[in-house]
Amino acid sequence: QVQLVESGGGLVQTGGSLRLSCAASGFTFSSYAMSWYRQAPGKERELVAKITSAGRSTNRADSVKGRFTISRDNAKNTVYLQMNSLKPEDTAVYYCNAVWTYINYWGQGTQVTVSS
Repeated sequence: QVQLVESGGGLVQTGGSLRLSCAASGFTFSSYAMSWYRQAPGKERELVAKITSAGRSTNRADSVKGRFTISRDNAKNTVYLQMNSLKPEDTAVYYCNAVWTYINYWGQGTQVTVSS
């Protein structure tokens, strides 16, 4: 059974930090590109950061460059999102995503709320 379980969300003040984790199981994690997406109320889901299967290349949305870092540990089947200098506009539900060819898995999401 495929599972992506996000954790690490919560309430933080502006300028604070959080580290999200996504634990994967039920598929060959090291073969999949992993991404973090987010969706704020009333807005479309947007890509935050992506990392290739071996972790050699990453991409981030312009809005989080210099503040967020995506990483992965293939030995632990886990992908991370380190979020620093958080802003109220970062408030959203954050989702973990795994992609390989046409196969696409999603986690259930974790809420991040940044208070001003």
